[in-house]
Amino acid sequence: MIVSHELQARDLCRGSAHHYLGYLTNHNEPITIRIDHCEARRVLGGFLNTSTHNLTSGFAHFVAIGILGSFATVVVAQTPQNDRPVPILTGNAGYFTTVDAARYELVPEVNPVLLLPLGDKWLVESRGRFYGEFERPANNQPYGGKIEKDLNYLQADYIADPHLTVTVGRFLTPFGIYNERLYPIWIRDLHQVPLIFPLESGSSDGIMLRGGFPLASWANLNYATYYSTLTTNETLDSDRAVGARAGMFFGRPRIEVGSSWKKLLMEDRNNSFGFHFAWQPPPIPLNLRAEYARSNYGSGYWIEGAYRFSQIPRWNKAMRRTEFVGRMQQFFAGEDQESEGDQYTLPHGATQQPDFGMNYYLKDGLKASASYGRWLGKHNWNVWTFGVAWRFAVPLGRVTD
Repeated sequence: MIVSHELQARDLCRGSAHHYLGYLTNHNEPITIRIDHCEARRVLGGFLNTSTHNLTSGFAHFVAIGILGSFATVVVAQTPQNDRPVPILTGNAGYFTTVDAARYELVPEVNPVLLLPLGDKWLVESRGRFYGEFERPANNQPYGGKIEKDLNYLQADYIADPHLTVTVGRFLTPFGIYNERLYPIWIRDLHQVPLIFPLESGSSDGIMLRGGFPLASWANLNYATYYSTLTTNETLDSDRAVGARAGMFFGRPRIEVGSSWKKLLMEDRNNSFGFHFAWQPPPIPLNLRAEYARSNYGSGYWIEGAYRFSQIPRWNKAMRRTEFVGRMQQFFAGEDQESEGDQYTLPHGATQQPDFGMNYYLKDGLKASASYGRWLGKHNWNVWTFGVAWRFAVPLGRVTD
């Protein structure tokens, strides 16, 4: 059988895969997993049972196969009774070239993720980001720039029960879905992030509660709520804030809808709101996603569709590896945009940008991407992006007893 799609399973490893639209393949198409953050966690021993025991039998079967399948080259198949947790080094790397308003930029990037399970209830996890943004000076000198580094998260997770995971430390702020689920370069379908991404991105230092539970046989609720403290350290910067996100997943049509809220507990104590939508129509290999966000700095939305050509019979060997992506987005400046918009790298004034792109999955774990967008604001210009992204996963211990 041919692997023709990917499953991004962030909430799977938090014990709530059955409450989240997990980018499943359509019907008879097998699954792999896009490894990032804690997507592989449940393979690390008894976690596999924790994540799937409340799933419907069909969903659980496919999720289990997908998890194990993604580690086929590095993990020896075994029964859950013999599984034991081992550390894993995973993540992704890439190299992209962006042509933005005739300005060339080279962006190499490595995002290592370390997963350190402690028994069946605890996990310590961390993700760093090392990247460069190299530009050619106006005098046509060689490309130059510096290497930047970020600590996206460093957290300890405790699975209190199948419906609740307690997280302490530095974690990705659960606002919307792009920051947590779609941001890694291996997972995102377009390399350019949405215009409203600065409104929902970032990390928080504090405590978070998250999980999910069924409301009916056809609907599940997933949730996350958190408190973040003020940190002024450059590496661990964080605002004092509280927030929450909740989503509803409807299994039969494969639709998720949800909303997010954040309140800043410092400075102007402003509120931010957001809504998200995701849909995978069962008959066709299509992912539809959308988000809306609003704060004092501005508001906006993006709508994105990604279609895999796996159902086209002609040249199927190549077409099933090919994906077409389209996105439309708009940003509207807010009342505080003039004074603090630069701090959040938001557009200056009302802006819209259509984007189109193609992804070709050379093999499981390696993809090539190209995209074109048109920035439409005070000034108009083209945005071209080309590059490759690679996903890796390496166990740091013996998997079998």
